[in-house]
Amino acid sequence: MSRILAIDYGNKRVGLAVTDPLQLIATPLETIHSQDLLAYVQAYHQREPLAAIVVGMPRTLLNEPTDVTSAVVGLVRRLRRELPTVPVHELDERYTSRMAHAAMLAGGLSKKDRRDKATVDRVSATLILQSFLNSR
Repeated sequence: MSRILAIDYGNKRVGLAVTDPLQLIATPLETIHSQDLLAYVQAYHQREPLAAIVVGMPRTLLNEPTDVTSAVVGLVRRLRRELPTVPVHELDERYTSRMAHAAMLAGGLSKKDRRDKATVDRVSATLILQSFLNSR
């Protein structure tokens, strides 16, 4: 079976998470620069075929677009155009950063590690992916 990739997009950094081949467990993958995302996803898809991509869609608590929403919409369009055989799903990511901090605290990460935004982005992507898996 192939994997599912989750993306927590930010203007500077992108957190990535991936499932195991059986699509049961979400695991943090990497944090990369946002400019490198499309090339990274294409290269990853060549190595490990993707069954789907899940992109966290940023919204405010009032369900309005954020300053990053338009960039994410553009990313979703590019992914669908560049990888037409891979379904791209959007998932509400309103509470993932807060949940990521709580998960890291519960997991015993040090204060220094919890401040690392790259770690938060990877954990957020993992939460997005796990939420997608739970919703199926």
